[in-house]
Amino acid sequence: MALIDALKWRYATKKMNGQAVPQEKVDYILEAAKLAPSSSGLQPYKIFVITNQELKEKLRAVSFDQSQVTDASHVLVWAAWDGYSLEKISAVFDKTIAERGIPADAMDEYKQRLWGMYEPLGQEWHAHHAAKQAYISFGIAIAAAAEQQVDATPMEGFIPAEVDKLLGLNELGLNSVLVLPLGYRDDANDWLVNLKKVRTAQEEFITEIK
Repeated sequence: MALIDALKWRYATKKMNGQAVPQEKVDYILEAAKLAPSSSGLQPYKIFVITNQELKEKLRAVSFDQSQVTDASHVLVWAAWDGYSLEKISAVFDKTIAERGIPADAMDEYKQRLWGMYEPLGQEWHAHHAAKQAYISFGIAIAAAAEQQVDATPMEGFIPAEVDKLLGLNELGLNSVLVLPLGYRDDANDWLVNLKKVRTAQEEFITEIK
């Protein structure tokens, strides 16, 4: 399915039918999410993949009782770094250097310049910036799911502090920022399934500056 057709097909599924998504499709979606761009290539987030039904029930309880969480095949949670540090940045750059086979000091100047910009901005800015990088990966995962004709429901409707507790994220230096249930639509019981997709008209949405 072409990407534009896939995006026209998808919608924010409100009711899923509990059918399992084949692992190869989940793997494809996760690979797409991993390949997403991020600022300076830091990838300051991780994705948690949840299939345990008991844990999904607990997540639903802190997600305003949204049934997609328990009816989904897989629930993906994007958790972003709670802050940057020179050590974290160095670890990413060291891996890049090793994999590219370039001199050990090749990125030292850039690394110091980057940390020099980030450090004075404070942890709140750090956490917000890391979360924005997670959103890029999240968007690509949604598109990949549509391409695979897997339904996905983008969710910010949850209590982050409670999700953090359930997944032990604070101990890992992470904050939950986004949730994406994956599954298949329940056509008979989803009020949104047959409604027309409405978007801003192209001439209002796009401004060309020549």
